[in-house]
Amino acid sequence: MRKLIFGMNATLDGYIAATGDDIGWSVPSDELFQWWLDQELGIDTMLYGRKLWAAMSSYWPTADQQPDATAARREFARNWLDTPKVVFSSTIDGVGWNARLVTGDAVAEITRLKAGDGGPMRVGGATLAEAAVRAGLVDEYEIVTHPVLVGGGTPLFTALDSWVNLNLVETRTFPGGAVLTRYETKR
Repeated sequence: MRKLIFGMNATLDGYIAATGDDIGWSVPSDELFQWWLDQELGIDTMLYGRKLWAAMSSYWPTADQQPDATAARREFARNWLDTPKVVFSSTIDGVGWNARLVTGDAVAEITRLKAGDGGPMRVGGATLAEAAVRAGLVDEYEIVTHPVLVGGGTPLFTALDSWVNLNLVETRTFPGGAVLTRYETKR
């Protein structure tokens, strides 16, 4: 069975985006960016909800061509293009960049993908990740908490139907005060 990882940046008060979908608070240090890149290099398939797909696909296909692109950003962009992606949405008509679109039941498709062969998958996007968490499909959580309070926006987690018990497996502090907490789901 494939591992499903939920990894996100979040504010100290628990938001993945401030009001108006503002993520300006989440600019990573070079060390944090390199950590995210290292994690992404080990991912076999990315699972995106509509909003996160829109954000990622508007930047990463050409990010390696930007004059200020660092070596790590160029590598992240190349890896992003090469990694298979599944986009879950009933409101967009098509996707590109090594992605396929799923318009049906996200939980059923993620369950099917987990049961198949392959390496780890990463789920991102508030609504899609919430569905995977509620269905008990997430095996690992990688949450990078940034030292900022935004007071509102898109929450990292909404109300769950039941508890999810976790084991802490790693913590790390990055320049600028961002803190990684990585947990595995107790089964």
